Amino acid sequence: MPKEEFDEQPQVIRVRIPQGKELLGIVQQRFGGSRMRILCLDGKERVCRIPGRLRRALWVRESDVVIVEPWELGGDKKGDVVYKYKGKAEVDFLRKKGYLKNIENEF
Repeated sequence: MPKEEFDEQPQVIRVRIPQGKELLGIVQQRFGGSRMRILCLDGKERVCRIPGRLRRALWVRESDVVIVEPWELGGDKKGDVVYKYKGKAEVDFLRKKGYLKNIENEF
């Protein structure tokens, strides 16, 4: 088969969507010690941390798009980072589907 036929097929990506209490957010500033300031989709800024079970597996930088799970106590100001979107294709998918409308100008 010619190589051109493989390039024309659309690439299927699986993108994790926030479920339940989870929110999308953009990392604004790293504090160190697995803590960071994140601007969430609901317009609130939260100081979030990476939980111990994900600390070595999840490397987050500024301007990364992440899923945040707000705390039950102090949920307006604090939360946990649950997932980081890897790659430009996943972020473009979220933007195209309209999930990043409220914080579009922060990029």
